[in-house]
Amino acid sequence: MDYKQNITNEELNSLPLKAFDKEIHLIDSMELVDQASEYLKQQDILGFDTETKPSFFKGQKNKVALLQLSTEDHAFLIRTCKIGLPKSIADVLSDENIIKAGVAIRDDIRALQKWRQFEPGGFVELANLAKEKYSIQDSGLKKLCGILLGFRISKAQQLSNWEENVLRHSQMVYGATDAWAGLKVFKQLYSVE
Repeated sequence: MDYKQNITNEELNSLPLKAFDKEIHLIDSMELVDQASEYLKQQDILGFDTETKPSFFKGQKNKVALLQLSTEDHAFLIRTCKIGLPKSIADVLSDENIIKAGVAIRDDIRALQKWRQFEPGGFVELANLAKEKYSIQDSGLKKLCGILLGFRISKAQQLSNWEENVLRHSQMVYGATDAWAGLKVFKQLYSVE
């Protein structure tokens, strides 16, 4: 399969918009963690992403507010700003046998380790994989979706406040979509169904 190496913003904007439309699980209390981690531990491949409240002042750094892990049908939004990084979820992130696919994962992992130290295992950097397999130069998730999947995802909520007391529906869909899109890109790169 041949893919374009780059996609212009104009080409990207002409593609249909897609978002995750299956079940979203908001994990914002310790009572919900066990069930989520049991499900996640049974998966072979997960889409992975994090969100952090933007800082608009020099030197100000916020901790990761949200960890997103997604299968085809279930997206788990783990509100680290409320519950930290529970050990059972960190165990999923350490498991070599569960692929966690995402973009710019090194920074995400480092940021998550500020909540709890864990040894990352099974992570796949999609930008590197796309470049190695198909010489794709565009490395952002949005452009990888356009090139590999023929659709675009919205980045409208990217700079929203991820530490809000209650996440808006649009934020939850955005968070779920980013993780799910990582899963879809990985599967396309390996032609896995």
